[in-house]
Amino acid sequence: MLPPDEAWRRIEPHARPLAVETCLRRAAAGRILAEDLTALTDVPGGDVSAMDGYALAGEVPAGAALPVAGTIAAGAAPDARLAPGNALRIMTGAPVPAGADRVIPIEDTDRGAERVTVRAAVPAGAHIRRRGEVVRSGAPLLPAGTLLTPGALALLATHGYHDLPVVGAPRVAILTTGDEVVAPDTTPAPGQLRDSHTDFLLAACASVGARPHALGIAPDRAEVLRSRLAEGLTHDVLIVSGGVSMGEFDLVEGVLAELGCEPLFDALAIQPGKPMVAAVHPSGLLFALPGNPASAMVCFWILVRPALRRLYGLDDGFWRGALRGTLTAPLPAARDRDRFLPALVRFADGEPAVEPLLPVGSHDLAAYARGTALVRVPAGSPERRPGEPCSILPLANWANAES
Repeated sequence: MLPPDEAWRRIEPHARPLAVETCLRRAAAGRILAEDLTALTDVPGGDVSAMDGYALAGEVPAGAALPVAGTIAAGAAPDARLAPGNALRIMTGAPVPAGADRVIPIEDTDRGAERVTVRAAVPAGAHIRRRGEVVRSGAPLLPAGTLLTPGALALLATHGYHDLPVVGAPRVAILTTGDEVVAPDTTPAPGQLRDSHTDFLLAACASVGARPHALGIAPDRAEVLRSRLAEGLTHDVLIVSGGVSMGEFDLVEGVLAELGCEPLFDALAIQPGKPMVAAVHPSGLLFALPGNPASAMVCFWILVRPALRRLYGLDDGFWRGALRGTLTAPLPAARDRDRFLPALVRFADGEPAVEPLLPVGSHDLAAYARGTALVRVPAGSPERRPGEPCSILPLANWANAES
């Protein structure tokens, strides 16, 4: 059995960012930029007013009254000229007229029908945004590896980018196995159970930007498994659930070996989640998760999710992004394996307050479904009491987690 950090070290070399693909800018939110981009225009594109006010030429003393020779609107052609001794009404973003060297805000003036009185003198250059002061055409704009946030996409829109080079989104095949497993919309016969793995994995993979595809449910028969697994191995990642324990009908590992998969490990020193398999194949990575739902969830969150995020172009790893929280209820001890328990996170005085949920076993989907975080109990840890620190991995948006 491998400790989870060692298991990650074996996965990491095989989880490199995928090849570059092109994505429309308006569909690129959350993607990772694959190439450096440069500015395509000066920003601002010319000298423009930063305020609604009046363009002035030279120093104008407080109390001076000037005739208003016209108005310059935002979007106007930059061909206006200000004659000495006059003022031009100007709007925010409008081009500064030739001859003007400052703008006085409208609130610092007294306006008449044809004249404006200056209440206070303003220095040269006041309230003028100079051409290229934000960025010059050809200058670096966003580097490769940038997460395309709404703000980043707004910036690229300003420069006219339409198609963006991004890291490819991993194509993930999902296969559930087991004679006892039926589709969720089927009424189980005695001894059967509904498939929860596929819905979990479809949603979990999509949440990290992957493109998941369900291959359905395969029975515990080698010839059917071989066909379905071969189909799954044409994807960047294949995730299989079930069939990897020690039972007579746990056939997945044997079939994968026949298909040329090279194992990275076949057991983890964690609870729940011990019987996990990771392997590599010519198209990419394979993860065979345990059949118990809690075990499958834990294995996905601590090892599969960071691998998918790395393929997507993000920097991630085992237990990366974990936070320190404070227990509000006891946390059980761990013997020879790391334990990963679901937990509810609330905030007290801005700090994460962590309530561990104690599942009845690795089949307790309800407890893990409720959890908004995983709390880690390292191997050999004694029981911890309320008020003591703990390490948690976020699983959900905590925006509404105030206590």
